[in-house]
Amino acid sequence: METTEENTNSKVATGRENPLRAEKRRKLESLKELGFNPFPHEFDKSISNQALREKFSHLEEGEQAEGEIFTLAGRLMTKRDMGKAAFFTIQDQSGVFQGYIRIKEVDEASQVFFKHVDIGDFIGFSGFVFKTRKGELSLHCKDFQIISKSLEPLPEKYHGITDTELKYRQRYLDLVMDPKSRKVFEMRSKIIREIRSFLDNRGFLEVETPILQPIYGGASASPFVTHHNALDMQLFMKISPELYLKRLIVGGFEKVYDLNKNFRNEGIDRSHNPEFTMLEWYEAYTDYKYQMKQFEELCAHVCKEVTGGLKVTYEGKEVDFTTPWKRITMIDAIKEYGQIDVTALSDDELFEKLKSFDDSLDKAPLRGEMIAELFEHTAEHHLWNPTFVLDHPVEISPLTKNHRTEKGMVERFEPFICGMELGNAYTELNDPVEQRERLQEQEAKRVVDDEAQPMDEDFIRAIEVGMPPTGGVGLGIERLVMVLTGCHSIRDIILFPTMKVK
Repeated sequence: METTEENTNSKVATGRENPLRAEKRRKLESLKELGFNPFPHEFDKSISNQALREKFSHLEEGEQAEGEIFTLAGRLMTKRDMGKAAFFTIQDQSGVFQGYIRIKEVDEASQVFFKHVDIGDFIGFSGFVFKTRKGELSLHCKDFQIISKSLEPLPEKYHGITDTELKYRQRYLDLVMDPKSRKVFEMRSKIIREIRSFLDNRGFLEVETPILQPIYGGASASPFVTHHNALDMQLFMKISPELYLKRLIVGGFEKVYDLNKNFRNEGIDRSHNPEFTMLEWYEAYTDYKYQMKQFEELCAHVCKEVTGGLKVTYEGKEVDFTTPWKRITMIDAIKEYGQIDVTALSDDELFEKLKSFDDSLDKAPLRGEMIAELFEHTAEHHLWNPTFVLDHPVEISPLTKNHRTEKGMVERFEPFICGMELGNAYTELNDPVEQRERLQEQEAKRVVDDEAQPMDEDFIRAIEVGMPPTGGVGLGIERLVMVLTGCHSIRDIILFPTMKVK
């Protein structure tokens, strides 16, 4: 019968009292005593499981492929021992393949290895391909070798890892046991590859910006703080590459992007992780309207290339990436979804409306801040299909150019999808005098708001040299991956999410 190794509560047992673990160690020592090496330096694998399956998919039931011998390698996942013969399956990155062995047909070394093999071991074997009478492609084994002896039992096959926290803490086990999880991370890699391809094909130059920065900026966030011993100076981990990328626009590069890690000392929830991947690009001689079109084209391109179409299902509902996406101003969104006309309200009336959503407020924020908070309470969760929310208040946009027609607003958009903010974009502020005033206001706010941005004199000096009109965009990679892969939590699409040490 088919066997798999089990352990208590479907978790990996690490204590020495675990009999499966003890048996694995006994077999390891036995192999060494017999003079066999269960950890060779290399193994000559000739083909992947999937490639072999595709190559011989034409075989009929009971048919044998003549002539060619192939060598497979992977992790042993199942074994059906029938005494004189056995069927087993191995798993490599491409999938699973079945092996078949008749004990008396293989040499003595192969017999010793097969006697000592356990579920979870990495094995290698060679043989010819045939299709069983039940229609399963298999490799008839001519030699057999253990190439890495596992010492920990795998979780029980049929349930895998049921403890969600264990999946995140021991991702290697999640990847071994759950093909769907591996598929998610393969899709994530393809998404990033398609993003790069899209921008490269449009003439963008990929660049790198510092992770350790003497002054942080480019976003409203609390940084991680560290200290450099040799220079005896405080440094901050990057919260955004924005101010460095704008320096490159000043320097003469016209299209640049950075696909980078950002670090923000903030809370953790289903859509936030302190370490995350951000794409930012900047393009000279463009504005936010141009970048809205480019943003939706990028996302639609990635969706089509990765999923095969422009519609996906997320949380049981359809999401349609077809362009053009809906466009709505922040003020109109509040009116449409919250039935509140903020243009008709005084500051005091606006504050009373805001307090109806958040009664902990005891002091009125700036008018623009209240408008932004009302949007979050009334409209954000309604934005399911891709939607651009544009024309934000100047008070919450210190790096953005003033709107050319709407007083008190700036030329900024945020794309939303499935109720989540997907990114942020501006017509960039390139007037150094106004930029200094904006950052001075931010500096003054730092007394009461630790997420306000600090003054950066070198950045001001850079745009004093002269920066052309520029459109800049940020795209949160994890949230796009969540939607395209159908994953509910950001932790499902980060290989090693931030976890509290136990």
